[in-house]
Amino acid sequence: MPSFDVVSEVDHHEIANAVDQANREVTTRFDFKGTDSTYELNGNVIALKTESEFQLGQMLDILYARLAKRGIDLDCVDVDEPVVMAKTASRNATIREGIDSELARKIVKLIKGSKIKVQAAIQGEQVRVNGKKRDDLQAVIALLKEAELGQPLQFKNFRD
Repeated sequence: MPSFDVVSEVDHHEIANAVDQANREVTTRFDFKGTDSTYELNGNVIALKTESEFQLGQMLDILYARLAKRGIDLDCVDVDEPVVMAKTASRNATIREGIDSELARKIVKLIKGSKIKVQAAIQGEQVRVNGKKRDDLQAVIALLKEAELGQPLQFKNFRD
């Protein structure tokens, strides 16, 4: 019976490369000279630190450009509100990964509501979709690509 898995994953190595490139760009840009502006990657959290809230916005634009160039979907980035103190401003950007239970239930409900003859089951941080026909599975993939779920999805382990 043909099946595939719906997952939401990011490449951690590419994220580290994007943060390194953003750090290099901030140190060489003229408008950041003399500031102590840095990006720090800790797990799935990128900390942006600089002197003003305006520079935080510029740093976020640089980070987005580097992530997009590296193939990381920007829908998986959640940005916190800036924290401005006396001479420092900071902000955290969190990289979301995996399908939480609420999103998984939403995906299963969407698939069942489409009346395509497939079965969807939640398995941890992924959703397994089984069907008798390959065309039905491809229709489910097209349905999920069109749906605005707020998180990038990948389709893996397509088996005939």
